Amino acid sequence: MKFYRQNWYFVGGILFVALAFFMGFWGNLFSHIQQILIYSFMAVLVHQFEEYVYPGGFPAIFNIAANGEKNVSDRYPLNANLSCIINVFLAYTFYIVPIFLPHNIWLGLAQVMFGMFQIFIHGIQINSKLKSIYNPGLGAVVFLHWPIGVYYIWYVITNNLASMGDFAIGIIATLIGVVLMIKLPFILFKSKESKFPFSEDRMYGYAKEKVLIIKNSETC
Repeated sequence: MKFYRQNWYFVGGILFVALAFFMGFWGNLFSHIQQILIYSFMAVLVHQFEEYVYPGGFPAIFNIAANGEKNVSDRYPLNANLSCIINVFLAYTFYIVPIFLPHNIWLGLAQVMFGMFQIFIHGIQINSKLKSIYNPGLGAVVFLHWPIGVYYIWYVITNNLASMGDFAIGIIATLIGVVLMIKLPFILFKSKESKFPFSEDRMYGYAKEKVLIIKNSETC
């Protein structure tokens, strides 16, 4: 478990490559809706790799710039264990289940809208704290989650596959997903005494100097 906790984002990168290869050769084994949802899941893998590997540095940006932690910023409020729980066990489940239930359109809507929702986190909340126009994860949101999400919505509307009820339930399910996958895990697992700090190479990446300036200015 220790190895996976410290390397799940690399495993996700390998999974992305494997899925890209598989979809290129055997994607037609799935319905078109399933293909869209698989690509949406692949977007999550890119999103996570962008946050934690390249350009990386999301833990420092989130803990220091977004939440103002200066004393134990390598483990609070986000720590390595909590990150693994949210991004793998919860996110993978949320994104994979709709692929196998493609006729439940509200599930698919919740899946793609959750990715689109992150424009508020990465595009507005974190950028305003960091005073920048980019932070790790925003690229995947803009260039993958939104195009895929818009296409899925367009596809189900033009093919008369979605009702107003599907959209209403999908929006509610998206909000529930935010609570269950983000809010609740933080309530349960964040701790300043966490035994799962981020390693130095995962902690800082993009905007390291800017984050450290923020941390030092808050410390003074």
